[in-house]
Amino acid sequence: MMDKQTTGNTAPTWLRMCIAALISVAGALLFQALNLPVPWLLGPMLASLIGSNVLKKNLYAWPSPLRNGALILIGYTIGLALTGEALRRMGTQVPYMILMTFLLLLLCAGISFVIGKLSGTDFKTSLLGSVPGGLSQMVVLAEETKGVDLTLVTVNQVMRLLLIIVGIPLMIYSPLFAGQAGEATAVSATEAIPWSGLFPNIFVYGPLCVGLALLGKKVRFPTAFLLCPAFGAALLQATGFHAPELPHALTAAAQLALGTYVGTLLKPARIQNKVRTLSLSLLSGVLLIAGSFGLTVLLTRLQPVTAPTALLSLAPGGMDQMGVIAHSIGADLSIVSGYQLFRTFFIFFAIPSLLRLLFNYTDRRSERKAEVSPESGEGKVRRRGADGNAGRR
Repeated sequence: MMDKQTTGNTAPTWLRMCIAALISVAGALLFQALNLPVPWLLGPMLASLIGSNVLKKNLYAWPSPLRNGALILIGYTIGLALTGEALRRMGTQVPYMILMTFLLLLLCAGISFVIGKLSGTDFKTSLLGSVPGGLSQMVVLAEETKGVDLTLVTVNQVMRLLLIIVGIPLMIYSPLFAGQAGEATAVSATEAIPWSGLFPNIFVYGPLCVGLALLGKKVRFPTAFLLCPAFGAALLQATGFHAPELPHALTAAAQLALGTYVGTLLKPARIQNKVRTLSLSLLSGVLLIAGSFGLTVLLTRLQPVTAPTALLSLAPGGMDQMGVIAHSIGADLSIVSGYQLFRTFFIFFAIPSLLRLLFNYTDRRSERKAEVSPESGEGKVRRRGADGNAGRR
């Protein structure tokens, strides 16, 4: 019996994956030739954004297991940075993590209110589309919330993610940061890590990270393929077991797999009122980046951290993308991971419950206004009915 995927005009999955990989590699090499920042993440992302929408599904495929494998490698890299000294430093940052997370979420709420007024979108949709991080979590919550436009939430979240991934590296490499990132990248590029350094300890760390990721996924741990390997590598390293660093080729492959996956998320053909929707999403993302820069200045005044480290710590993108960029430019990965990790857990565990309470309150308030408003025909009918019942009694 012929494989369903090989029938008709659809190419086999392996061939579509090879085409996608070649397109992403071409994008990475182009970005590298142009000396653009983080070429193995941003190049494949732009290339896959174009390739996935031009070739469609019949010639292009990038399965989620490839992205999950990239997250395991990135999680392992983050785990290497979580040494005892780094964890002690993170402990001193907890009050600032709480403060900065609160200010960032307050900023997002303000932006969503403004965008909602400009677009005529209801507050629920605009707020769920603006909450930083937790793309999958916000999409699931949008599906469960009555009256929310799921398409707009998804578009706004994806646009925010793409703008953060593209905009933050450009800012870090700009004159705003006085070339700090460029110098760190040049230093790290000269530190070649041999493949032989992986063995034999990788035979312990590898199965451990993969096993913990699969276990975390089974028990629905948030961002399991990223956080579980990070925790596992950090704990095993704390016992004194040597953790080998990854060669550049492996980290580049992880960036390529992740960038390719992110680039396939946006489907312009599915967006209605494209110009208006994308313009407002772009405005929301720009305001969010500007607000993050303001918080970066505040954090550098409060704590002795470099501007690139502060910006990556507060950037409202995914922990995986910010971790990749931090590793690429030589920023303090433990601080970046700490802030991003704190916000990730807060968004996954606290934000859904808080948003449900907020939406329940706003719904009840809207219903009460409809009942008592003199301009509301429904309110008049309800009052007449109540008066009639009172007269009969």
